[in-house]
Amino acid sequence: MNCRIIFLQLLCCLYLTLLIDAKRLSCHGISSSPVIDVVSKDEEAKKSPLFLVRKGLLESKNKLVSVISTALSKVLRHSEPSKEINIKAIDDSLTSIIAPIIEKQPWYMTFLPVYPNELPKFLSLSMMMFWIVFVFTMTRDTKDALIVTNCGAEAIAFLKVYGVVPAAAAFMIVYAKAANSFSPRTLFYLTLAPFFLFYSLFAFVLYPLRNVLHPMHIVVPEGGMKYAVNLLRYWTFSLYYIVSELWGSAGIPLLFWSCANDVIKIEQAKRIYPLMSLVGNLGPILSGICMSAVGGWVSRTILDDEMAFEMSLKVLTAMMMAAGGLVGGLHWYVHKISDQEKRKESTSEVVKAAVKSVSVKSSEVKKVIKVGKVKKPQVSLSESLSVLASNSYLRNIATLVLSYGLTIEFTEIMWKAAVKKAFPEKNEYLKFMGRYSAMVGTSATVMMFAGSRIVKSLGWKAGAIMTPATMGLLALPFFFAIIFGGLDSPASLLVIVYVGLLQNVLSKATKYAVFDPTKEMTYIPLDKDSKTKGKAAIDVLGARLGKSGAALVQQLLVVLLGSILRGAPVIAVCFYLIIAAWINAVNSLAPKFEEKSKQMDGK
Repeated sequence: MNCRIIFLQLLCCLYLTLLIDAKRLSCHGISSSPVIDVVSKDEEAKKSPLFLVRKGLLESKNKLVSVISTALSKVLRHSEPSKEINIKAIDDSLTSIIAPIIEKQPWYMTFLPVYPNELPKFLSLSMMMFWIVFVFTMTRDTKDALIVTNCGAEAIAFLKVYGVVPAAAAFMIVYAKAANSFSPRTLFYLTLAPFFLFYSLFAFVLYPLRNVLHPMHIVVPEGGMKYAVNLLRYWTFSLYYIVSELWGSAGIPLLFWSCANDVIKIEQAKRIYPLMSLVGNLGPILSGICMSAVGGWVSRTILDDEMAFEMSLKVLTAMMMAAGGLVGGLHWYVHKISDQEKRKESTSEVVKAAVKSVSVKSSEVKKVIKVGKVKKPQVSLSESLSVLASNSYLRNIATLVLSYGLTIEFTEIMWKAAVKKAFPEKNEYLKFMGRYSAMVGTSATVMMFAGSRIVKSLGWKAGAIMTPATMGLLALPFFFAIIFGGLDSPASLLVIVYVGLLQNVLSKATKYAVFDPTKEMTYIPLDKDSKTKGKAAIDVLGARLGKSGAALVQQLLVVLLGSILRGAPVIAVCFYLIIAAWINAVNSLAPKFEEKSKQMDGK
């Protein structure tokens, strides 16, 4: 019996030694063992001439490990014949003891599920999103300050219908034609540059010359049409608003997510997208702090409100220009990383083909290496829209985007009308909106943790329903305060302002934290044409149509009733009908998305 114990100890020691050596060897690019399942850490090592030697050595060791494991099992059975020994259980238990020693994960993976090889891409994309959102927040609050304080919040309803929708359609046509003529990377810069050139031109040329350029002699009529006439009188402000609305559709939805969807795989997206949005949505916090700080500093040094706003605009635009340069540089760096990964994958495919069969033809190897060389078919705007109309999957995505645009617009314009009454001066309005943006960013950051866990644990459908459900619940006290509270007293006005502030902050935070990541996941299983043309049609034209459709309803109420706030009961009914359609579209899209994801994973 003592001999058996000594023999058993020797077998265990040899088993552990071979297991450790095999695991170390597998780190050089070989993971063919049925006993030890180790993922290759260094694909570059597969190009080494020693690859086949290492592979054969590992297979020999694995066979020896299996033999010793069988012998160990027999010895134990002979010593205690009443017990059945599971060889796989022995393998698993010993491997679980050794694995933490051999493959210790980085410390940050306890709270950030991003592998070391994914970290550079993750950080670059996150910071790229951060600076795009930073610029978007500044332009959003600036355009509102220009229009609301000069033309009235009700003017936004006219501007979105007669200004933003035609501009979005024109942008869509130009973008579709450019997509047929230029590579995605060139298209990114051709789309990015005009926005920042315009913002620089506006801040340093058009706004200082506003008194010369604006036709202030035009007579303003009474009633609801005065808002439309004011848009013509302040035409440069209207132009700034239109361009900023286009940037809201082109920046994050089109430029950023097109880039991210090109370089991130679907299995990575479920882990990375919510976290990426978490970092990116810190942008409103910094933007809001900058706007409040700059506005406060300028107000203390310049007493005149118009001159103070002009100085604030120039300082903030200089910050935006720096952010635009960082976005362009990060886009170049992300694609550099992606190109390196694709070269490694191509090399890996060639090596696998060579190991599998020595008789691989050179033409077949070229097919493996030449990825993505097929020329794209030319698709017009009308064709992409017809595909959108005939594809139920894309129609469901479009319904999500349209629904969000309609619902947020119904509540936002009414809230901004109340804010304008409470903060009539332009610089004070800008400072208030800066604080609002900081609150949106903070709330989005907090909600991102809950959103990422919902998508990870409960699935895509639960995450997609979270946004309409949250917006529907938060709108109840807001509509109640407007319909039954009134605007006559300062106290009731402030109640509406701050109840609306809470509703808008949490609605936007939920949108950034959950709606955007879940929506973008639905594009990943699509083919390249659908990603480019279908996504552009949905995110640019679809988003504008959603917001402009709500603006059209509000415009009719302004003309008929004279004020948007008097039409709150009608808007509340429309709001909840759209929420119901939104939830129905999520229920329809969820099984289709899961099916396409499984098909993509199986390829």
